[in-house]
Amino acid sequence: MTNQNVVVPDTKSGINLPMVRLSGSSIFPATAQKPPTAPGTGGGGCISLSTKKKLLLENLEINGGGGGGARINSWIDSMRASSPTHMKSNQQLPWQQQQQQITLPSAMDNFDQIMEASRGKQIVMFLDYDGTLSPIMRTTVRRLARCFPTAIVSGRCRDKVYKFVRLAELYYAGSHGMDIKGPEKGSKYTKGTEPVICQPASEFLPMIDEVFKELVAKTKLTPGAKVENNKFCVSVHFRCVEEKKWSEVAEAVKSVLKKYPKLRLSQGRKVLEIRPTIKWDKGKALEFLLESLGFANCTDVFPVYIGDDRTDEDAFKVLKEREQGFGILVSKVPKETNASYSLQEPTQASLQNIFHNY
Repeated sequence: MTNQNVVVPDTKSGINLPMVRLSGSSIFPATAQKPPTAPGTGGGGCISLSTKKKLLLENLEINGGGGGGARINSWIDSMRASSPTHMKSNQQLPWQQQQQQITLPSAMDNFDQIMEASRGKQIVMFLDYDGTLSPIMRTTVRRLARCFPTAIVSGRCRDKVYKFVRLAELYYAGSHGMDIKGPEKGSKYTKGTEPVICQPASEFLPMIDEVFKELVAKTKLTPGAKVENNKFCVSVHFRCVEEKKWSEVAEAVKSVLKKYPKLRLSQGRKVLEIRPTIKWDKGKALEFLLESLGFANCTDVFPVYIGDDRTDEDAFKVLKEREQGFGILVSKVPKETNASYSLQEPTQASLQNIFHNY
């Protein structure tokens, strides 16, 4: 039998908590300075998602019923679109051909403008984990947290991310923001001593466990496939699966998902993710944390979100729509994004240089 790497979350803190809802009111007044316009972006330094790619992504945001071979083929196309490294260097997807000359302003080159926009305001830092935080040394993140509230927002299980980072003074939002917890001893930015906690999808935990077990069984004969239980979502990684075997992964996910209409499929970089159908994502997590910190209706708050994944776009979009703070995309190549600035590498030096004068 083929060996398979199965990741199981830490269950010690797996308590069910009541759902926490945010009000529908606007949290961030439109007062912050807009970033400089990048050539071809149409203003605001942001590249809007094209209609074609939106339709492609929306095709993934579905339940598992029906569709047959045509639907599987569309999943495979989307899996390829999210995994451009499988292509030869001279190959490009249609949307890449259209957008290849469009780049975001560099956060490093525009450091002075970012600092000027944040002058007199409370900076709040949000960092994605994989691809953004993981290469950065803990001392840098600890330094950030001493200057301003700092949160890690990840698709991974919150307990798992905490074990990697081991900084008690941070706010952690795991499972794409569906599992949020603040410092155990509270924070100087919040009232009271109780930690901030939010688990809006707690009722789905038994269902997620069932799906995890079924997917482990369904994919065990596909070499390289890895199923990860991230507590409030299940991730099926196909990074190490041969491309000719991707259809097996898609079929396995489809066969399981169709039995759970309250779950939906979304996609990250070389990963298919099954999560609850509730309207909650990294953007909602960002809003919740700002509200918990007392900055919901403040005009003098300046959120900065640094991320590299498609799931970070929800947070970038929130900042763009509120016109408050900036999203910074970590990417070596131009991408369609709602971020305002870019960084090529999430190195320790990059973050230190950006905030060394703060």
